[in-house]
Amino acid sequence: MTTTPRFFNTAGPCDPVRHYGIDPLARFPEAIALIDWQGCFVLHAPRQTGKTPTLRALAKALTEEGRFAAPLFSCEAGEAVSDDVGEVEGALLRQIAMTAEDDLPEALRPPPVVSAPVGVQLSSNLRAWCRSCPKPVVLFFDEIDALRDDGLRTVLRQLRASYATRAPHAVILCGLRDVRDYRMASGGKGRLGTSSPFNINVASTRMPSFTEAQVRELLVQHTEATGQPFSEGALERVFYYTQGQPWLTNALAAEVVDHLGVTGEITAAHIDRAKENLVLARAEGRGARFELVDGSIASEIAPHPVIPRV
Repeated sequence: MTTTPRFFNTAGPCDPVRHYGIDPLARFPEAIALIDWQGCFVLHAPRQTGKTPTLRALAKALTEEGRFAAPLFSCEAGEAVSDDVGEVEGALLRQIAMTAEDDLPEALRPPPVVSAPVGVQLSSNLRAWCRSCPKPVVLFFDEIDALRDDGLRTVLRQLRASYATRAPHAVILCGLRDVRDYRMASGGKGRLGTSSPFNINVASTRMPSFTEAQVRELLVQHTEATGQPFSEGALERVFYYTQGQPWLTNALAAEVVDHLGVTGEITAAHIDRAKENLVLARAEGRGARFELVDGSIASEIAPHPVIPRV
């Protein structure tokens, strides 16, 4: 059976079979302790930083260890109907059911959805599941800030009410920003106010960028797979330009490997040229996900990383 070569990923969640990558659990080591404390916490960061793969790996590990029933599901299905509370509740319950069918053993899956008044449909069904499930339920709400207005408010309020009874055991909300500071889309109602569930949350954590060691680990995977080395100067230059921002790190490496056609050792000069190509692509509106800033190092601003002029 032929193995497809891995490559540097610049689009969508990282797949360890197809892409070079960093162990997602190593990027969020405090998660287990937060879950053991029965916490309600937030993981936030700009897009293309590895939030979803990290939480997917965590959910899978928790379930396979046999301690929890831990599905991760997306809230995006509720985005188009956020003005209709009942529709949002129904959309999320359907997403939970479909994810559980795919990712959980049959004994851990939720019972069929039961009818309840609008505004408590979600909490009523979660409570029923937690009571019937032989393992504590840990819920990962991915893309939570896809919801807005009344839809988002009702979900947060029901989670707050459910959290008081530890049903579910723990809740992880994942989005582009801390949800308690989330402002509604244009025409929305501003801050969520004091009724958000985060007066009881354990932590609000920003997804970290790669460390310098992790950047090196990522690049060395390419060397191990292909035999093509990065010089010490190239390794240093990649981290200098990206400061470990995951998308930009992969984009810079992919530019060198896939587009410059370098066949021998990858040097600092190649990294410089790749950086200039990314800058040009952005200037021409070809979708590069960063902004230009003056300065000696890169830093991060939502929603996209930045790259320095040097």
